[in-house]
Formats: sequence, C-alpha cells, structure tokens
Amino acid sequence: MTHSGAGSSQEERGPSRSRVNVLRWQIGYGTFGVPQAAAPIAFALLALPLTGSAESGAALVFAMTAAQIIGSVPITRMGQRFGSVGYLRTLIAFRTLGLLAVTILAAVSAPFVYLMIAVVVAGLVNGAAYGYMRTLLNHLVAPAGMPRALGIAATLNEVAFATSPVLASLLGAWSPVAAMAVVTVLGSGPMLLIPNIPEARSAPVAAAGSGRRTPVPGAVWIWLFASGATGASIAGIEVGAVSFALSFGLSPAWAFLFALAMCIGSVLGGVWVSIRNRMPGRWKVTSFFAFTTAAFALLLVDGHIALTLTGALIVGWFLPMLDTFYLLALDSLSPEERRAEMFALLRTTNALGIMATSGLLALLGLTAALVGALGLLVIATVLAGAYFTRGQRRRREVPVG
Repeated sequence: MTHSGAGSSQEERGPSRSRVNVLRWQIGYGTFGVPQAAAPIAFALLALPLTGSAESGAALVFAMTAAQIIGSVPITRMGQRFGSVGYLRTLIAFRTLGLLAVTILAAVSAPFVYLMIAVVVAGLVNGAAYGYMRTLLNHLVAPAGMPRALGIAATLNEVAFATSPVLASLLGAWSPVAAMAVVTVLGSGPMLLIPNIPEARSAPVAAAGSGRRTPVPGAVWIWLFASGATGASIAGIEVGAVSFALSFGLSPAWAFLFALAMCIGSVLGGVWVSIRNRMPGRWKVTSFFAFTTAAFALLLVDGHIALTLTGALIVGWFLPMLDTFYLLALDSLSPEERRAEMFALLRTTNALGIMATSGLLALLGLTAALVGALGLLVIATVLAGAYFTRGQRRRREVPVG
C-alpha cells in the first residue's frame, strides 16, 4: 500500500499528542454511536403511542440511515474549506438539534411525519461527522500507535452498541421521551470531548479549490465493499436476533442472546487488537475474512443453539480486526484531501450492508437474509485474496538491481 500525502501531515502532528487528548477522542468515538445503537428501540417506543405500531420505529431508523447515505459525501466535501475540529463540532451540534427535535415532538405528541423530518435532519450529517472524527485521530496518534488506538476505540464502540439498547429499553419502560433525551445527550458527547487540534486544518487549498479531485486507488473500493459485507453480517445477527430466538422455540425476549454473543466476541477482539498494536499482514487479513465467512455459515446450519451462538461469537471476534484494517488501509491509500470523504464512505457502505440484510429479512425471511449476507462475505473474501495475491506477484516480477 502506498502512503500518498501522508508524509508531510504526519510530521506536523506534535502538540496535540497527549494521552488525555487521545482518551478524550476515544470516549467521544464511543459516545458517537449511541444514537445509532439505541435508535431501533428508542424510536419504536416513541412511535408506538403516536401510530399504535412499534414497527413505525423501523421507518424512522430507515429514514435516518437513508439520509446518512445521501448526505455523506456532499457534506464531507463541504467541510474541506473549514477547520476540521470546528466543522465536526458543527455537524454534531446539527445532529443533536435533530435528535432534540425528535424528543420534543414526541413529548407533545406531534404528527408522526414531523418526527420523520427530524430524524432525517439528524441522520443527514452522520456519515460526514464520522469521516471527520476518524481523520482527527491522525493528528493525535503516531502511525505506530494507530492499531492500538483504533482497537481501544473499537472496544468502546462495541460497549456502547451493547449497552445503548439496554439503556433505551430500561428508561423507555418508564418514559420513552426520557430515554430519547438521554440518548440525545450522550450522542452530543463528541462535541464536548473532542480536543482542540490547531494542526488539524482543512484540505490543501490547491486540492480543495481546483475542482478536480485526486483519484483514489482501486483497492479503496475493495475495502469499502468489504465493509458493506461485514455490515450485512452484523445485521444478520442483530436484526435477525428475534427470528433466531423464535426458530429455536424461545420467546422473543431471548433475542438478546445472539446479539450479546457477537458483542462479547467484538469486545474481546478489540482488546486483542489493542494488545497486538500491529497492522495485520496480507494473509492474516485474508484469513480474517475466511474465518468470518466460515463462522457466519454456521448460522445457516440447522443445529443446536450453541452452534449458532458460537458462530455469532466468532464473527464478533473478527469484526474489530477487520474494521481496524479498513481504517488503516483507507488512511494509507486515500489522498490526504479525500481522507475524510473515504472514511465517511466507509460508514456509508457499512450502513448499506445493514440496510440490504434488513430488507431481505423483512421481505423474504431470515434464511434469505443470511444467505445474502454470506454471499457478500464470500465475495469480499475472494476479492481480498485476489488483491493480495496479485500484489505479491507484482513484487516478485520487479527486477532486482
């Protein structure tokens, strides 16, 4: 992998590299995902008294995710002329206002369509905010420490995704509006936690103002597709949790077991990434894909519940390893002025994978959703293997001396 545009920017990053600033970023990264993690339950509880159907909450989640996909790239590009920290805080403030509007509208029993508009406002900036947030870490951590920093961040993110639905359920049982208010406050965390980073400037003026964008290597699109495939596998387990419980003759209340198994695996995998603090080699990455695909295939085996939980646990174990690799690969491959855009697209393709599996689950059932997600994982595994094999062959063909 090449490191286009990374050299000069790496040399400038000194004053902001303190453990406190890195810790602030990591906690902010963890709280960033709270609204998205809590949304399925929080929105369902808000929609129930307004429409009489908890399924209307899924429509709110879909609207917020679709808005993220639409706004991701254009809103990221708009920020190239501004300071990265200030622009990120503006985006988080915009999202917070949207979620606050959802809370207030639900409190006054406003028409459901108004809530739909408010969640679209909140979701519109989500992808771009993630792109800028990830880019800022480059100014806080030296390249050698990046895998560890991302591993800790992935662990905190998984903790947030595991606890946010529980928090929304517990508070929502008392007051759905109170639950949404707490989710809104927690989601605003990055606005206050992200430290000031004077060296985090906008993209170079020549690149940002020329009207011509530097092309990205083809490998970037492979890892973006792979991110969508892993997003689809996540949805297969989390969104299909209730269907899994019913298929084993359990009550829907036991659905948490399947998501919990994956979350436990993800937390443990994130800890492992933090301890190793290394960029994985090409064949290790390919093996990550292969093991994830094989573990996900276990979910399609009509066997004991322990087999399904084991598959979910293994999938969860490899998710932080793959997610960390995607972030490191895009950081290395992307032109500096398009880095935030590529990180935003990474978040967007992940959301597209989740939407694809969710749609298959709703239209055709659990088996079709799992087969679709498995197909994407197989393609991602083949692409990764082909890419690394081709790269190795090219290195062998380069004449020595």
